[in-house]
Amino acid sequence: MTYSTAVKINILQQPTSGAWVEQAIANLDEVLLDHSHCERKAAATALNLMFRYPAREELVRQLTAIAREELEHFEQVNQWLARRGVPLAPLNAPPYAAGLKAQVRRAEPHRLLDSLLVSALIEARSHERLALLGEYCPDPELAKFYRALVASEARHYGVYWLLADTYCDRAVVQSRLEELAVIESELLATLHPEPRVHS
Repeated sequence: MTYSTAVKINILQQPTSGAWVEQAIANLDEVLLDHSHCERKAAATALNLMFRYPAREELVRQLTAIAREELEHFEQVNQWLARRGVPLAPLNAPPYAAGLKAQVRRAEPHRLLDSLLVSALIEARSHERLALLGEYCPDPELAKFYRALVASEARHYGVYWLLADTYCDRAVVQSRLEELAVIESELLATLHPEPRVHS
């Protein structure tokens, strides 16, 4: 089967390959388990940014909502794991998130900008890939679940991008986003041998 991945997410440099869709569909339980880890890590990312920047009122307000929603998704994914008889377990992380986080500069205000843009890129890729799972997953109910998550993933990447635009100069945001987006695509250029949401 040929998987079309032509949907364009405006901040991503390259679309996901059909090879990833094929790998994910052939290993749905492992991808679902990784999805659980991703939702937990996404909630932790939002909370960590709130703790690091407690005086940024808009950031705290927006990321409180995201953290709450990510934890709700974490619970929902865990319910799917239980339904499919997949126990919660640790997984080896692919190099994707660590590779992106390694690009975050340590000095402020660069650290804030990079942290927000890296989160935006990760959420944008999640949005794209959950949409692909929603389209091609052979389990109709699981596919419906993935489709139900797509809008919130899009909203999350939009929030991170808008927060970057709120706290930093727009031209600087756009320039840095383009740099990070190239790196993000390069990290996914070779399919990771272990099936993951971001492999």
